[in-house]
Amino acid sequence: MARVNRVVETTDHTERYADMFAAMGTESRLRIVRLLLSAHPDGMVVGDLIAELGIPASTLSHHLDKLKTEGVVRIRREGTYLWYSANEEALRDLLSFLYAECCTRSKVVKPESVVQTCPKCSC
Repeated sequence: MARVNRVVETTDHTERYADMFAAMGTESRLRIVRLLLSAHPDGMVVGDLIAELGIPASTLSHHLDKLKTEGVVRIRREGTYLWYSANEEALRDLLSFLYAECCTRSKVVKPESVVQTCPKCSC
């Protein structure tokens, strides 16, 4: 009985993460997420995203809405401005989901290679 519950729980997480990957599955949305990660934790306002990415406002709005719906991006209001930021907790969960097997039955990715993800720095 417990095994069935575990399978259901894993399936639910798998579906959630698949939706997150689908939300980031276009070049524009992936560029938005990377830019928001570079602006973390403060985030960016739409005007700055438009200037940086060269995406029309209506298209950017559509992309941000999809990313927000899937939990990849957060929004906070400060006065009349909407600040968009990467949802670091959700992205960390997504990466943990991807690499969950590296320390168990699969040895495809060594755990120590996951720790250093920035080739340009020592983080």
